[in-house]
Amino acid sequence: MESTQQNHVANFDAIVVGAGFSGLYMLYRLREAGFSTRVFEVGEGVGGTWYWNRYPGARCDSESIYYNYTFSEELYKEWTWTSRYPEQPEILRYLNFVADKFALRPDIQFNTRIQSAHYDESINRWQIHLNDGTSVSAKYFITGVGCLSSANLPNFKGLENFRGEWYHTGQWPRDKKVDFKDKRVGIIGTGSSGVQAIPVLAQESGHLTVFQRTPQYSAPARNHPYDPEYIRQTKENFREIKKQMRKSSGGQPVIPPEKSALEVSPEERQRVYQEAWEKGGLGLFSAYIDITINEAANETVAEFIRTKIGEIVQNPDMAEKLMPTYYYGTKRPIIDTSYYETYNRENVSLVDVRKAPIVEITDKGLRTTEAEYELDTIVFATGYDGMTGPLMKIDIRGKKGVSLKEKWDGGAQTRTYLGIANAGFPNMFMITGPESPSVLSNMPVSIEQHVEWIADCIEYLCKNDIDTIEAKVEAEEAWSLHCREVAEATLFTKTESWYTGANIQGKPRGFQIYLGGVGTYREKCDEIAAKGYEGFSLLSTALR
Repeated sequence: MESTQQNHVANFDAIVVGAGFSGLYMLYRLREAGFSTRVFEVGEGVGGTWYWNRYPGARCDSESIYYNYTFSEELYKEWTWTSRYPEQPEILRYLNFVADKFALRPDIQFNTRIQSAHYDESINRWQIHLNDGTSVSAKYFITGVGCLSSANLPNFKGLENFRGEWYHTGQWPRDKKVDFKDKRVGIIGTGSSGVQAIPVLAQESGHLTVFQRTPQYSAPARNHPYDPEYIRQTKENFREIKKQMRKSSGGQPVIPPEKSALEVSPEERQRVYQEAWEKGGLGLFSAYIDITINEAANETVAEFIRTKIGEIVQNPDMAEKLMPTYYYGTKRPIIDTSYYETYNRENVSLVDVRKAPIVEITDKGLRTTEAEYELDTIVFATGYDGMTGPLMKIDIRGKKGVSLKEKWDGGAQTRTYLGIANAGFPNMFMITGPESPSVLSNMPVSIEQHVEWIADCIEYLCKNDIDTIEAKVEAEEAWSLHCREVAEATLFTKTESWYTGANIQGKPRGFQIYLGGVGTYREKCDEIAAKGYEGFSLLSTALR
């Protein structure tokens, strides 16, 4: 396959953006198929989100034995996780292990940002410009940028005047351990990152002030070391586990519920919720079939968690502040280690910034409409510009020079075909793009499915002398409509969250995740491929 250099521009079959779970496997698959491939990664090493997110308490909320690649049984059996929910350093070690095992690093260029990717219709190639001033050219342009890689730092007035140190959880220092000892620390944000960081910061700091806009539903993780016998059985059952994950709704081998929360007695429902609480993890989310589609059913689990908060948090006023009122599960479901218990510590304060909004960052700390707080360190756990954000940060232009940002109207008209392709952008593929299961699934499972679909597609194009593939407008519109119809049948669209872009000031609202389930989505994608890539326009080399 092609890998040449003309006029100082290196030519490849494929360029891949990002060296996380997506980029590493995409590189492996294409390289094994004989395609010249180069991965460009902004960071100094592999890992993607797990390279950048090194904040205290950072860990995965999918069980480790399911949060890994399954394309290689040998790889699965060689690696052993230490605990149920792995911490960031262990996941990063795993991804480095993968990169080394398959000798992927020689085809990855680190410390490099793709500034623009423009499609040249005259030669049907992508011209890609890098931040070091050089350019490369590729037939296929594949984004593996991740759904949560664009850190969101709100435009707080006065931040430049703050005389202390400040950090964002998504851009944590890699070359030093941040020292919080005896310091007055403020953390802004109580999403998943904040909930993970707060208990650790409380233990390490002199005093921690939590600035909360929206209280969260969270369940205990109950993390624990794995028993060696359990690991042995898991590895022995690799093929069956892989099969179950790929057919499941969320990408994990969970037995789907069959009953409504409303068809059982209150005593039975309490027993099921209590068992899920004691087991730990995301069991409450999948306890009954109608948790995310029926308001009354949802309220049963929401009230269960609020009752738990009242039992755990000793100060009644603080407990009240911590009780959410939105539909459970319609923001990212969170699991924690001693989150609510942390508010019983004498060195922890809670500020409701919905009641008293933040006015500005001062030289000494932070001021709300009601009070000023002197701080030595501020931690921003303010999340990400999810789904479309990472893609729109790159100047991607398709036919007639139209940018992806223009096509999507800044997010107001985000339409894709399968979350993989875009009309007007030939030979461009997105791994877990908008309108795919992505963040509401076990990500490695969805990543593998997309990578394998894309690799198979490129092989098909090559074998059949097809020069370009492009989503048809009508197929894109039909898929987007289907995604919206599925979402509107749930409670997800009734809650403002980062799923809808509500956490980004000025960003248009829209629900950009396919809720039909991993298994159903896989079947649809496979069916489209089996029909000769139905919904795509294919142009052969002979017809150019």
